[in-house]
Parts: sequence; structure tokens; C-alpha cells
Amino acid sequence: MAEEPASSITVHHHFDAVQKVVWDAWTDPALVRRWWGSDPDGVVTSAALDVRPGGRFVISFQDSSGDLHTCTGEYLRVEEMTELDFTWSWVTETNPPSRVKVLFAADETGTRMRFVHGELRGGSDHDYAQGWRRTFAKLDRVLTG
Repeated sequence: MAEEPASSITVHHHFDAVQKVVWDAWTDPALVRRWWGSDPDGVVTSAALDVRPGGRFVISFQDSSGDLHTCTGEYLRVEEMTELDFTWSWVTETNPPSRVKVLFAADETGTRMRFVHGELRGGSDHDYAQGWRRTFAKLDRVLTG
């Protein structure tokens, strides 16, 4: 019998950058274009973000094999510098939207992030746990680069 996929993944990550820099990387479209997507050699082709409750985002990226992926969602909660809560969907999938919550906190050496991608149901083709970890490794490189 196949194992049921997790309905939620949590990733704790530490960035060697101050909280404002990490926040901007998540909320400024020009910065999002530098790191979004799980393929280390992928590129963002467009990023539109209206970072406010009720605002929407649409981000498209192309992986190194040439496949194009577009994610979209609505911001449900935005607490400047500390929290983003938004829905998540792939335009190519018909699954109900999932939900992402990102919490940021400064510490002595940078910024701690708690990332939860929940309400995963319907069986996506994407491996979210690995994908998000690879994505945050790309963000690390941008922030320290």
C-alpha cells in the first residue's frame, strides 16, 4: 500500500542576513527574481507581487530542462518583517490551493525562518520538502553572494 503524502511540511532555516534583508527578499519582486524556484540552475521569468492582505502574487520560473512553472496565490496575512501567510497553487494543477506561512525572527547572527506549507491535498507532482530546501539554499547564496 502506498504511503499517504504528508499534509504539511515544516522547514526551519537560518539565514546569515539581517531580518530586513530576508523580508525584502520575500516581498520585493526584483529580489524574488534572483532566487525563486527549486532548480539551482533555473531562472525566474516573471514575478508580480502585491504584498498586502487580499493582494496576489504570480511567479513563473523555468528549470534547467526548459520546463516552465507558474505559482500563484493570495496573501492572507502580512505582518511587516515578521510574517507572511498566503495561499499557494500551481496553474498547471487542479488541486485545491494549499497554504504557506512564513515566520521571520532576528537572532544574534541573522534571521531564523519557520516555513510551513500546509493543507497539501490532492497529490501534487512537486516534492515540496526537497523543493523548498533547495529554494532556500538558492536564497542563501543570493543573500551571502
